[in-house]
Amino acid sequence: MAKDIKALRKRIKSFDSTLHLTGAMGLVASSKMRKATDAMLQGRKYLKAVSEIVDDLTRSQECQKSVFFSEEPEQKITDSTRLIVIAGDRGLCGGYNANVFRMVRDMGVKDIVPIGKRAFDRYTDDELSDFDPDYVRVFDSSEHYSFDSAMETSKSCINDFREGRIDRVGIVYNKYVSILTQEPHVKWILPLTRLEGRSANAGIYEPEPLVLLEDILPQYFAGVLYSLVKESFACEVASRRMAMDSATKNATEMIDNLTLEYNRVRQSKITQEITEIVAGAGSK
Repeated sequence: MAKDIKALRKRIKSFDSTLHLTGAMGLVASSKMRKATDAMLQGRKYLKAVSEIVDDLTRSQECQKSVFFSEEPEQKITDSTRLIVIAGDRGLCGGYNANVFRMVRDMGVKDIVPIGKRAFDRYTDDELSDFDPDYVRVFDSSEHYSFDSAMETSKSCINDFREGRIDRVGIVYNKYVSILTQEPHVKWILPLTRLEGRSANAGIYEPEPLVLLEDILPQYFAGVLYSLVKESFACEVASRRMAMDSATKNATEMIDNLTLEYNRVRQSKITQEITEIVAGAGSK
C-alpha cells in the first residue's frame, strides 16, 4: 500500500508539472492571438484590393491571350502540379498541422514547397544533417515569414510556369473561420481563371492590360501567399490556445481524481494501522 501512495504522489506531481506547462503555453498563445489576428485582417484587406485589380484584368480580351491562362476548361492535378504547403513551426496545436498534411497526402502531389518548420521536416530531406552535427536546418518560419520570401517564391513559381516545368500552382493552408474552427483549404493561383463580362470598375489602363498583368502578377502571387501565411499563423495560435485550454482542463481533472484516490488510500492505510494497534493492545 505504501507503494501505491508513492506512485499516486508521483503521478500527481507529474500532472501538476504538465498543468503548469499547458497553462503557460496557453497564456503565450493568448498574448499572440491579438497580433496574429490583426496581421491576418490586414493581409485580407491587401489581398482583396490586389485581387480586384487582377480580376478586372482577367476580363480583358487582350489579357486572356496571356500564357498564364489555361486552355483546358477544367484543370486536374498532374505530376507537374506544385503545392505550397503552409504548416506551423511547432506542435501542440491540435490537428492544425495534421489536417494540412492529410489534405496534401490525399491530393497525391509530389512537388511541394514547404513553409513552416513542421512542413520542412516532413517534405524535405537534408543529407548534411546526417554527417554534420553542427548543421542547422534553414527553413521559412510561418511566424516570421516576410514579404521578400513570398516574392522569391512567387518569381520562382511564375518562371517555372512560364517555361512549362509546372502546369498548376496551389497553396494549402488553414482557413480561419473562428477561434474554435480552422479548416484546411487549397487556393489555386496559377493558371489564372478567365472571368466573363466587364467589371463595373473597369477603366483605362496604362500601360496596356497585358503588360500590366505581366507586371502585377508577381505582386499578386506574393500578396496572396503572404496573406495566407498570416491567416495560417492566426489559425495555429487559435488552435494551440484551444488545445492548451483543453489540456489544462484535463490535467486539472486528473489531479482532482488522483488526489481523491490518494486520500482514500491514505485514509485506508491509517485505518489499517489503527486497527492493528488496537488489535495488538487487546491481545496483551
